[in-house]
Amino acid sequence: MADDEEERDHVTIVVLGDLGHSPRMNYHALSLTEEGFEVNLVGFAGSKPQVEVLSDEHITLTYMRPFPKFLNSLPRLLAYILKVLWQAVILFFTLLTGPRSRKLLLQNPPGVPAMPVCWFYCLVTQTKFYIDWHNYGFTILALSVRPNHPIVKMYKWTEKIFGRLAHGGLCVTKAMKVDLEQNWGIKKVTVLYDRPAARFFPVTTEEKHDFLMKLSNTYPCFSSPSPDKTVFTERYADGRVSECEDRPAMLISSTSWTEDEDFSILFHALKDYEHVRAEFPDHYPPLIVVVTGKGPMKDYYSSLVADQHWMHVKVITPWMSAEDYPKLLASADLGVCLHYSSSGLDLPMKVVDMFGCGIPVAAIDYPALSELVHHNENGLIFKTKEELANLLQDWFRGFPRETAVKETYYDFHKSLEEFRKLKWHPCWMCNALPLFNDEIIDRKSLTSQ
Repeated sequence: MADDEEERDHVTIVVLGDLGHSPRMNYHALSLTEEGFEVNLVGFAGSKPQVEVLSDEHITLTYMRPFPKFLNSLPRLLAYILKVLWQAVILFFTLLTGPRSRKLLLQNPPGVPAMPVCWFYCLVTQTKFYIDWHNYGFTILALSVRPNHPIVKMYKWTEKIFGRLAHGGLCVTKAMKVDLEQNWGIKKVTVLYDRPAARFFPVTTEEKHDFLMKLSNTYPCFSSPSPDKTVFTERYADGRVSECEDRPAMLISSTSWTEDEDFSILFHALKDYEHVRAEFPDHYPPLIVVVTGKGPMKDYYSSLVADQHWMHVKVITPWMSAEDYPKLLASADLGVCLHYSSSGLDLPMKVVDMFGCGIPVAAIDYPALSELVHHNENGLIFKTKEELANLLQDWFRGFPRETAVKETYYDFHKSLEEFRKLKWHPCWMCNALPLFNDEIIDRKSLTSQ
């Protein structure tokens, strides 16, 4: 690893989106600096990147000027075209005026206009161009317009052409690698699975109590009339902390509130749970449901839930800091993932984070999900809103005293412990580092001669 900054090669990482909402690219940056690179992380401002990125002296954050909001009031197609042109110009001149790099890694999606712009910049500056395929942009676009729309076809054509022109890249599943090879003619792609960052880990009962006490100041559903007590945990006079025997259950879901995450499925399941708990209060606990994230459909569903006036199910939608989010996950009893891949080929990183925190997940089924979630081993898989409703009722029946639930969780817990043993950086070293280290190897060999 190089210590002298003059010996460090430069890599540019490009995200045509919010850098704080691009954890995988943040992880790439941190791994690159750990292996002796200087990194220029290019994207848009928004949520704050993780603290490790902000404090790394070898990572430069370069923020691009966003598309003017007042132009969004134009007709939809015109606004889209102007936004693409704006981003193309801004991205190109940001790269052109930034530090020169030997290699550039682009997150896709979004790939328009990022793919052609980054390819042209790399051609002009003799920089190697790599793509990290998280999904396909054209399949996401097809969710908001009809699949055979000319813009969708143009988007797919752009991804395919410039994907082939790239020097290589990474993708998130084996299924995507096969699809890129067989249907796109893109062969130089390596699978790099997402892994949880170091800050995602199980917490002790004491850590859970301290976090929930802090949370209860903002959300009364967590608070208790007794001092140093929440509805979940209690600290006694002798300093001991234990979970309350009559505690409610906590369900957590992280969502982007978009078309590819249908919250109505969870809404239906919670509505069923409310009725079942009202009918059998001795067999089912009250349920506190925490739904994190931001997105266009959040207000709609929040008002829909508020109109229900549920007595046994409480839904809150907090926005958590990067530091508190892992603690929240680790405090939950079960996670729910509503991510239904637009392509069927990516994997939800939120599940990876939940697994890192040691909680099982109920996830909606789609083709590539089996590469991450194994039914009745580390999680539960459902296909319909009725199946999710039944899963929640089965999981929480008798909670927290029911022996069957405890035994089931213990088996899941063992599987999740195995999952956590394989960390991001060792995986990155095997699968991603070979894309970046050839110049370093060549230069060191020349120096030693």
